[in-house]
Order: sequence, then structure tokens, then C-alpha cells
Amino acid sequence: MVAAAKLRKAQQRMTSNRPFAAKMKEVVARLVSATDGENELLRKPESVEKVLVIAVGSDKGLCGGFNNNLFKVVESNLKENYQSYIDNDNLDIITIGKKSGAYFAKREYSIHERHPGFFDSLNYEDTASIMHDVMGAFKNEEYDRVYIAYNEFKTVIAQNRIVEQVLPIDVDSLIKEDENEDETSAITDYIYEPSTKLILDELLPIYLISQLWQAVLESNASEQGARMAAMDNATENAKELEQELRLKYNQARQSAITTEISEIVSGAQALEEG
Repeated sequence: MVAAAKLRKAQQRMTSNRPFAAKMKEVVARLVSATDGENELLRKPESVEKVLVIAVGSDKGLCGGFNNNLFKVVESNLKENYQSYIDNDNLDIITIGKKSGAYFAKREYSIHERHPGFFDSLNYEDTASIMHDVMGAFKNEEYDRVYIAYNEFKTVIAQNRIVEQVLPIDVDSLIKEDENEDETSAITDYIYEPSTKLILDELLPIYLISQLWQAVLESNASEQGARMAAMDNATENAKELEQELRLKYNQARQSAITTEISEIVSGAQALEEG
């Protein structure tokens, strides 16, 4: 019941932010396709020297395989694509949530930052602070590629495990996705004031923060849904266990009563014969 109440609130925050995140992506895609200027956040490194992963978990347990299923996907992805980076200490992880930090620290990954208790007071400012630091590190060429790993809310009992690249911003995929969603965008000519480059310089940081914020909201809603399903399964299992134990108790009690009756009958027969 507690998880269900929290789920309604988390789901409302998540769904109310989805249109903003989608529209922001659309606007950025059109700006990127219209600008000739360069932006540090669009920098494509000649070679990938160091990688950063932002892993979004939970602060509390009792939510089934919510955390482990995601972390296993992340580990599999990293070992498949970045095993040499792990071996050479060129892969860092920022963990959001207590469970995320504990999991990757136990497996001796390089933890750049930990944010335990993040979901105790989930707010936009903390999320923006994390992404501002990440953008600064990317601009300073401390990292050449940045990923976000999180559980995307699908249904109350199901989540999609997502590992997506956020930096450098994939310009081609943005433009292609925008054209697929709105065929008229390819022929519409927009006029931007004061200039496309200046607007893009302002919007790109907001766009990246909105990506992390949406990932955090999706993860929070998914966690509450997973916890509700896990607690429901636990309740059903407890009821089944109670029925099994009650049956065994009744059988043992019946056996004891039968034994007592047999002893009484045997004693009575012995007295009569005596």
C-alpha cells in the first residue's frame, strides 16, 4: 500500500516531465541541424581515452531484481565494449542511490562520485548539479564519452533497462529522429533570434540536465512499481506458506489426538481384562 501510494506520485512526476523532455529534444535537433557554429558539448573526440557512466539505482531494497537486473546489463555492456578501459583504470562511474554505490564498489570499479540518499529528497537542483559537473569534465576533456544507465518505466511490473550515450551529443541521431517524428520539419524554415549558436549554447546544458532528470524520474517510478510488485508477491507467498503450515499443524494435531485416543482405548481394554 505504501509503495502504491508512492508510485502514483512518482508516475505523475515522470509523465508530466515527458512532454518537456521530448519537446526539448525536438528543439535541440532543429537548432543543431540549422547551425554552422561549434559547441564544446558537440565535440567528437578523435579517440576515446576515458569513459564515464552514470548508474542510477535505488536507495532502498525490497524491490525484487530492480537493481541487479540493471547492474548486470551495465556490467555486460562495459565488459563487452570497454574491458581494456576498466583494466587500465580509464573508466569511472558516478553512482546515484545507495544500492548502486555498494554494488560497483564491491566489484572494485573506479567510483568517481557517490550520491547515497539521493531519492530521499528527489529534486531538480541536485540532478542539475551532477550534470553541470559532468559537462565541465567533458569540456575539459577529462572524459571523451558519457553514458547514463537507468530503468525506464514501462508498466508497473516491467521496466526497460537503458544504457544510452549522452555525451558527446549524437547530432546525426537527433536530426534523424526529429525528421522521422515530424516530416514537415525538413522543409520548414525557422528564423532564430538572436542567433542559432547563442540559443544552442543556452539550450544544450538544459537539454542534458533534462535527460538526466527524466532518467532519474523514470528510475524512481520504476523502483516504486517494482517494490509494489515484489511486496505483492511476498504477501501471496506468505499466504501460501501460512496455508501449508496450517495444514501441517492440523495433520500433526490430528495425529496427536488419534494417538491419545488409541492410548485411552488400550488402557480401558486393559482394565476390563484385568
